[in-house]
Amino acid sequence: MAEKLKLKPRRLKGHGDSTTCCIASRQRSHLIVTSGDDGRVCWFDLRCPDVPQLVMDVSVEPVSSLCFKSGMEDMVYVSSGKEIKCFDVRLATAQWKPLENYNYNKEEINKVVCNSKATFLAAADDNGEVKIIDIRQQCLYKTLRAGHTSICSTVEFLPWRSWEVISGGLDSMLMLWDFSKGRPYKVVDFATFDVSSGIAGRCVNPAFVHAIAVPEVDMLDKLDKICAVARGDGAINVIDIETEMAATRSKSSSNSRKGSHSKSKDGSSSSNTDADQNGAKRLHLDYTLGGHTAAISCLAFSLFGERGKFLISGGNDKMVKVWNWSRYPDVGLSDGNSNDILLLNIEVPRKVNWLCTTSADTDNLVVCDTSKVVKVYSVT
Repeated sequence: MAEKLKLKPRRLKGHGDSTTCCIASRQRSHLIVTSGDDGRVCWFDLRCPDVPQLVMDVSVEPVSSLCFKSGMEDMVYVSSGKEIKCFDVRLATAQWKPLENYNYNKEEINKVVCNSKATFLAAADDNGEVKIIDIRQQCLYKTLRAGHTSICSTVEFLPWRSWEVISGGLDSMLMLWDFSKGRPYKVVDFATFDVSSGIAGRCVNPAFVHAIAVPEVDMLDKLDKICAVARGDGAINVIDIETEMAATRSKSSSNSRKGSHSKSKDGSSSSNTDADQNGAKRLHLDYTLGGHTAAISCLAFSLFGERGKFLISGGNDKMVKVWNWSRYPDVGLSDGNSNDILLLNIEVPRKVNWLCTTSADTDNLVVCDTSKVVKVYSVT
């Protein structure tokens, strides 16, 4: 297993309360934007001293999530309470007034995300719903409901499918939606997922879905069309979405045949790579490979180096882990090869709320935790 490292981070100061979210610019790798429970959004330039280049006090409530407008990164969407606000950083002012306001969610928003064409926002909330907002028409497009039976904690657009999103919740469900129709067409229940995949599950901690990550458009030529899932029991699953969909389409025909678990060369069931009864490939990264021992709060594909090569996870165990996940088909994930999978094991001072990556001079890992200081770790 990779040894625990205590790296000395760069400390970015600008918030007066716990930091909640961070995003890295794709167009300007030195630019980091953070948010906090203080209702503040801070813009940092990693080429400059460790104080914000710009401070935006945008709400009296905590800011739960933020995202850039795709392709127009001077504009940022900020969720606070039940509301989403849009700001243009070029209109710097002492009193920040939003260009757009959206108040469609009935409960607190946990994640807001913009699609790659900058035509829609998706907002996941405590009511278990996902609101799809048309940002060209500035109106509600669709409400995705009657899916999650508990808090919807996260949502992402699928960049290779224009009308689809994927959401996860504290009902242990992962749902793929066609948001033009407003209904899910594929559901993965992680309460039964491990059993169906032949993996030894945990008896106590539920496999709540806290965060998901999907490859960005420019990663798709190197990566499969996958989704990484951060779970409340400390495990990560990487699922091939297209294979899952194919399995759903062929379910009626395969119901007549008995499924079988994948086998290793010696005939025993593999513990960390497996297939469900319809043949869908799935990867399981847990404590047996040096993984997290508490709930995972955030997950991201790396933007530095070969984009998407590494999967970065942060959790309530005060650990950040860098997974060389793309090697798993080669090494087979046997005990002797786990060092090839878990590349870095970084001990951090607080529980992790959010993380992102960027490459500016060095390969940087930006961490928001339960303190008011944003940490930047150099992992090169």
